[in-house]
Amino acid sequence: MSRRKLPIGIQTFRKVREDGCYYVDKTDLIPHLLDGGTHYFLSRPRRFGKSLLLDTLKELFEGNEELFEGLDIHRDGWDWSARHPVLLLTFGSGHFARAGDLEIEVADRLSEAEGAAGIARPTAASAAGRLRHLIRTLRERTGRRVVLLVDEYDKPILDALEDAEVARANRDYLRGLYAVVKDCDADIRFSFITGVSRFSKVSLFSGVNNLKDITLDPRYSSICGYTEADLDSVFGAELSGLDRDAIRDWYNGYSWLGEEKVYNPFDILLLFDSREFEPHWLETGTPTFLVETLFRRRVRSVDLDGMLASGELLSTFDVNAIAPEALLFQTGYLTIRERERVGQRTLYRLGYPNREVREGLNEQLLRRLGQDSTRQTANSVQLFRLLEADDIEGLREVFHAFYASIPHQWFTNNDIADYEGFYASVFYSYFAGIGLDVTVEESTNAGRLDMAVRFEDRVYIFEFKVIEQAGEGAALAQLIARRYADKYRSPSVRIHLIGVEFSSESRNVVAFEHETRHTNGHGLSRPPRWA
Repeated sequence: MSRRKLPIGIQTFRKVREDGCYYVDKTDLIPHLLDGGTHYFLSRPRRFGKSLLLDTLKELFEGNEELFEGLDIHRDGWDWSARHPVLLLTFGSGHFARAGDLEIEVADRLSEAEGAAGIARPTAASAAGRLRHLIRTLRERTGRRVVLLVDEYDKPILDALEDAEVARANRDYLRGLYAVVKDCDADIRFSFITGVSRFSKVSLFSGVNNLKDITLDPRYSSICGYTEADLDSVFGAELSGLDRDAIRDWYNGYSWLGEEKVYNPFDILLLFDSREFEPHWLETGTPTFLVETLFRRRVRSVDLDGMLASGELLSTFDVNAIAPEALLFQTGYLTIRERERVGQRTLYRLGYPNREVREGLNEQLLRRLGQDSTRQTANSVQLFRLLEADDIEGLREVFHAFYASIPHQWFTNNDIADYEGFYASVFYSYFAGIGLDVTVEESTNAGRLDMAVRFEDRVYIFEFKVIEQAGEGAALAQLIARRYADKYRSPSVRIHLIGVEFSSESRNVVAFEHETRHTNGHGLSRPPRWA
């Protein structure tokens, strides 16, 4: 298998094909879409290939057969003579944080489409009226129904989330624009709307009640993203010299209920180009709004991996009601681990898709908390070195220093009801941020332990207590009494039991007692408590 060009940043199907780039063929899914309905909606995180998918649909409906030679849909006998006029509206290049930005951009897009079609601007004053006139005129002129494609439909709202008034105005404006899909149903052959978020139909799509949402449809779970089979069949020439298990660990794991989990295409292409395992997708930007929402809602990092949400909650995303679970899922920072039925309800267990996201998001949370990225990075490096040296006393010192660096006003402005959870979240984010295997509230036959961290041939088992609530020595005593070490005992494993006690008054670690268990079950002496 010969190497080809990597289509990094290319969202144009024609360019991918004519320049001889790698292309992962998803065209076998298109006939199923056409057989199953007319109007579709798909939500996927950023840089998952939504724009390329829409541009592929555009070239297909325009009948550009030469671009599809050798692909599944060409072999399946597509009718290339049935050419349809296509309207592709994209909001990807605009910025919509200020009042009036959206109206100007939409007017420009409609003017471009009218000019390309040779249609004079109608007398209609509204954007919806102009779009409706454009669709109906194209139908009349060509004798064929129109294909309407909308890319990044939600960007005008997401750009303005920090200004709720502008965000609501943009939402209401788009509601009227998208209602044209229903008004022009008789003139539309096919419509496809994509974006990051799944705004509730009540708030944004109340006028488009005929949209079929395939976001969580297993049949289309891989319509965007690369599967393991795609890596083997398309990118085989790029895999040499790369650890396949490391590729999975770093980048695989996204699930929209299909049998196979998928990779973010941007990550894979950048990996093949640089040959380095780096947070390629995350480096394009973690939304500030996401981190701020987690802090404002007091969502603990220890709770992120394993969140439970209903299907309704996962699609509850609007300017006035943004559930953290929906925000994390739709932006790609959590994915579906499993689905279960509880009575008449379907619930989804969420978790980090891969190492890149787990490390990156926790690093962002720590930076927001400490407000000093340089010190946070230095602490993370020091933490890793201390674990390499198995230096328990050093661990105590580094965490004490970090808590001391948290701005006093953070505590003053936030009524933390669950101090144990807050303090444990800092520990969790540090360990997860340097890529360690961290398990929180893991079930054992003796109860639930707060956190277990695996590093090389050692396991560190933590119990967290607030000293004003539990009393001195309670944390380590609970670890010993409930025999939490039994689960991990192995001839090749050394186990550290660590009881961490905090003070809600001093807002720091006041005790860091530990006991080390060897394979014979005997413990070492404990260090003295802090004064």
